[in-house]
Amino acid sequence: MPLKNEFRDVVVEMLQRAATTLPKDIVDAIERSRKRERNKIATVQFDCMLKNLELARKLGVPICQDTGIPIFFVKLGSELDLGFDLVRALSDAIKRAARAVPLRQNAVDPLTGKKSNAGQPIVHIDLIRGKHLQIDILIKGAGSENWSRLYMLRPTDGQAAIKRAVLFAVAESGGKPCPPTIVGVGVGGSADVACLLAKRALLRPLGTSNRDRGLADLELRLADAANEFGIGPMGLGGRTTVLGVHVEKAACHMASLPVAINFQCWAARRASARLVDDRLVVEVP
Repeated sequence: MPLKNEFRDVVVEMLQRAATTLPKDIVDAIERSRKRERNKIATVQFDCMLKNLELARKLGVPICQDTGIPIFFVKLGSELDLGFDLVRALSDAIKRAARAVPLRQNAVDPLTGKKSNAGQPIVHIDLIRGKHLQIDILIKGAGSENWSRLYMLRPTDGQAAIKRAVLFAVAESGGKPCPPTIVGVGVGGSADVACLLAKRALLRPLGTSNRDRGLADLELRLADAANEFGIGPMGLGGRTTVLGVHVEKAACHMASLPVAINFQCWAARRASARLVDDRLVVEVP
């Protein structure tokens, strides 16, 4: 069972890793996109991204000046007694990481613009059986988050309308969410559930297939169609507008069809840790 201080230190390590390095699947996807690019300006953009990653890793500094807001997804076993306040420990870890990395203070009051931690950190907890503990972190900057969209479609509209909604969001956003992006799509549930599904979809590594064959096929069709826009890296033109599209779904009311879209920029920062033999271990993706 991890002690509070051990738990906090691991989360600090996760935040530092997420802020300064990208998972291998993201780096590999950027490198593949660079190799297939024929647009000279797009090639320069990819070279800058890869150089950025190299410097951030060597110097131990954040990849982007917008160090974002961390969003935590926690799977907590119902039989696991932590013995401390999990949310408070996460908050403490953020404060320590802000000094150690460092991370920019991005949380403000939405009306006054003054620094505020009200409602922070954002933590989504799923209770599951056993003594399992897993923590996933997404670092979301405003550039990509600002292009989140929710559409309440007619239930009779079907997949054609879902595809139109996603592609409209990609076209509308253009270069503003710092493409090439990863697009998370949530279908079904309710308005709030669809938005959460879209964000959860961003946790899945690039190159992994959706377990649902229908969704897997939809993901490929959406990615191919989005890349045909030619928006390209940083919106300056090129073959790769999205690195991937991930779709998750949940059952919904028969008279409703919620569809949510959430973007993650090319600097798709995430980290994970899980409990192994009473120790919380950071996973190296």
